[in-house]
Amino acid sequence: MNWTAADVPDQRDRTIVVTGANSGIGLETTRELARNGARVIMACRSTDRGEQAAREVRRDAPDADLRVEECDLGDLESVRAFADRLEGNEIDVLINNAGVMAIPRSETADGFETQFGVNHLGHFALTGLLLGNLATDGEEPARVVTVSSAVHERGRIRFEDLHGERSYDEWEAYAQSKLANVLFAYELERRFLTAGLNADSMAVHPGYADTNLQYRGPEMRGSRLRMAAMKLMNAVIAQPSTDGALPTLYAATAPEAEGGAYYGPSGLASIQGTPERQASSKRSYDEETARWLWAVSSDLTGVTYDLPEPKAGVPARS
Repeated sequence: MNWTAADVPDQRDRTIVVTGANSGIGLETTRELARNGARVIMACRSTDRGEQAAREVRRDAPDADLRVEECDLGDLESVRAFADRLEGNEIDVLINNAGVMAIPRSETADGFETQFGVNHLGHFALTGLLLGNLATDGEEPARVVTVSSAVHERGRIRFEDLHGERSYDEWEAYAQSKLANVLFAYELERRFLTAGLNADSMAVHPGYADTNLQYRGPEMRGSRLRMAAMKLMNAVIAQPSTDGALPTLYAATAPEAEGGAYYGPSGLASIQGTPERQASSKRSYDEETARWLWAVSSDLTGVTYDLPEPKAGVPARS
């Protein structure tokens, strides 16, 4: 499959929410969706940076239909306020894209370890709060696309120490949060199927894309050596963020994209390339872990979904 941004179908009359839309893959995703006529709601932690990004998109697509809204995934009050402001807005696609990577241990406004709190719990809460907004009455299913990482393959859900209070390694915490993304995407698909809802949930990973995401950890540590190493890696190995956005765009827009799937770059070691369906890690298919994670996430966030729990052994669509 040699699918590129040129293959994004007409998105007119579709409303798409993109978290972290002001930079990196989120910005490139927003740009391509807007070019193809979508109304994009840019959910950004900083509305100033969001508006700046919107102006950049409009330079490429003057008729872009963009709406910038504050949504800090590290603050459940902000997530709830964002969802409240979207009341009455029908959403065709929700793209759970925002994230942080390999940062020193810190906590969100609600006391969660930041990587788990932002990358997983914030999106778990957001998706649940926007469940009633999903456009499930049309011919095409509504879609929820959750952006993970190939690093999820190193991940394990440490239920005994989810927030790294006993021990903390920045990469282990990142891998845990990205595994949580895939487990969540698959469990959400199983619940959509059990409910008979006209909606699909899928996970994607961008490969290795040149974005500012890699720089935040070294910046927070004040490590010039790590920053130099990361810049070198981005220059030598990484693909442009425009290409890193392709799996997300494919899952969000391609008619043939399927619920319950995991999409990533098709090149060597899945670092670069056009999108293809892939297998995720063995742990990501563990339904018992997914159900436990769902229950814990609901307890921690206070967000419940009006969806039935699937019976054990009922796989997501394959």
